[in-house]
Amino acid sequence: MRIDAQLAATVAAAVDEGSFDAAARRLRITPSAVSQRIKAVEQQLGRVVVVRSRPVRATEAGEALIRLARQVELLEHDTLAAFGLAATEGAAPRIRVPLAVNADSMATWFLAPLARLARRHPIDVDLHRDDQNYTARLLESGQVMAAVTSESQPVGGSLVSALGMLEYRPMATAEYIQRWLPEGPTLESLRMAPFVDFDRRDTLQHDWLRARGVDPWAVPRHYVPASHDFAAAVRLGLGWGLIPRPQATDGLIDLGGPPTQVPLYWQQWNLRSPLLDAIAAEVAEEARRVLSPLPVTRPRRRRAGG
Repeated sequence: MRIDAQLAATVAAAVDEGSFDAAARRLRITPSAVSQRIKAVEQQLGRVVVVRSRPVRATEAGEALIRLARQVELLEHDTLAAFGLAATEGAAPRIRVPLAVNADSMATWFLAPLARLARRHPIDVDLHRDDQNYTARLLESGQVMAAVTSESQPVGGSLVSALGMLEYRPMATAEYIQRWLPEGPTLESLRMAPFVDFDRRDTLQHDWLRARGVDPWAVPRHYVPASHDFAAAVRLGLGWGLIPRPQATDGLIDLGGPPTQVPLYWQQWNLRSPLLDAIAAEVAEEARRVLSPLPVTRPRRRRAGG
């Protein structure tokens, strides 16, 4: 059995765009043609590949097809580049590069290397934002080609290398400290002082409180699920919060204690791809400038089923 690459690409487009209509616009075909292609591959495999919901979601079989489609597109791009065609205006199509990254990395250091890459390569970056504890799942499902993640163990069929430590400091405004923490971050004052939480999956503030003997669930908090807005909320005195070192500018006061350090790793498909390697090299170079160093580890490999 051979899977038609065009059919796999149609599944990927439907999931990327969230609907058959949007996929049709991207592929420049009719929505009926999108439906027919997806039905054809489902009949060939004997499995449902997408859940026809809003947005369209991939099943486990669909994730495998999406991974195939992205890898075929990447290898095709690299082949054209090897012939010197990718650099020729109009000779090679632009390639979509889906990457997963945590919000704080996106806000502080990750966009700069992508901007440099986009000046040298015909790429369209498609960023998927999630907590660093979950970005590797997007890589494993085939939704992205590479991810910034806190996981040091490679997901199936991937390479992993260390990027560095993103440091966080507990910060607040002078006015906030005078009101809520006049004697410093004592046990009693931390139980009453409201803090800023990123979302319900973020545990940084919770871990910081637990380390000081405070139950975080009993403390008032404000949810601000965007990195720049999170920092702005702390600067406006809404609460205290753990701020990434690159964002810890004037106007905020450190509550003290050692920094919270989050290790970050780069995971990417285990493919021989000059483009993917160029992305990894540019990201690693920027990470060395911004992040604190991690012990250097050699890339590790794991079989897709291992």
